[in-house]
Amino acid sequence: MGPSASPPSTAHTLPTRIRISRTAWRWWREWAAYEGGWRATRRLGELLWEFLRDSTPERLRSRFGDADYDWDFRVNTTSGAVGWRDRLLGKFHSEYQPTDSAAFHQMLDALSAQAGIDFHDFTFIDLGSGKGRTLLMASDYPFQSIVGVELLPSLHQIAEENLRHYKSDAQKCFALQSIRSDATDFPFPEVALVLFLFNPFPESGMRRVVANLERALREHPRPAYVIYHNALLEHVLAESPALRKVSRAEQYSIFAAV
Repeated sequence: MGPSASPPSTAHTLPTRIRISRTAWRWWREWAAYEGGWRATRRLGELLWEFLRDSTPERLRSRFGDADYDWDFRVNTTSGAVGWRDRLLGKFHSEYQPTDSAAFHQMLDALSAQAGIDFHDFTFIDLGSGKGRTLLMASDYPFQSIVGVELLPSLHQIAEENLRHYKSDAQKCFALQSIRSDATDFPFPEVALVLFLFNPFPESGMRRVVANLERALREHPRPAYVIYHNALLEHVLAESPALRKVSRAEQYSIFAAV
């Protein structure tokens, strides 16, 4: 990966272990500022109850339903193999769930059809990349480079192992990288971008990402597209003066830099 396409790693600024108590306190403060302390506390109780309910043996076994991709490519990207600690942290950020392969290729093909872009000219970035399945699937396309950004150290470590061991006859891009960083303030490289989001943030985090992207595009104008899978917070992107929606389907939205 060339220097212009390699965003700086900020792993050294992050703790080696994310504390659940600190994460929960930050989550509660954000919700309390938005809707008051009582409702934030009630929301916290509902979140913890949902976590306990999802920790039953039956619910845990159901998570292995996404393991077919792993069997095909001998990697570890299933949500079934995520430990309780990372699952609980995911409740306060966004739960890890790998993107379905067919859905991913549908989104990339839609971007190609709608925008007519040459993937050779673009760097693919997945914000909240988890174990890296999306990075592996993106390598089926001839991107200039592919970058994943993940906060949780254990998921980032697994992603690095997956990138090292992955082999596919369909692979067209070999410049793959996983970076441990806070995706909400990640420094975007000064190249043409395809950003991928699988609903990885609460609204406050999504607004920080959009503000960061707006600043990056203002300082260094270039082509940029955002693929938003499971677009629950689509309105945040739609409100941005720097983006316009170019495609909408049941499972995703695609935005382009203005």
